[in-house]
Amino acid sequence: MSARTRPSSSAIALCLGLVAIVAAQAPDPQTLGPKVGERVPEFSLLDQHGTLRSLKSTFGPTGAVLVFFRSADW
Repeated sequence: MSARTRPSSSAIALCLGLVAIVAAQAPDPQTLGPKVGERVPEFSLLDQHGTLRSLKSTFGPTGAVLVFFRSADW
């Protein structure tokens, strides 16, 4: 490898520093969203057919289970 194509140690240090800064600013996933057993605020969203659904409309006799799934193609 010639000196032109080899990254300098200062460029590598800069990249590692930027990665460390970004990682330090990332939120802790354990602190996001509602906790188990915690009440969530009322909300409404469109379903896959375009019908407006509210949280209250999904409750059964014993409540509701919310599952948020983030697919890999988002």
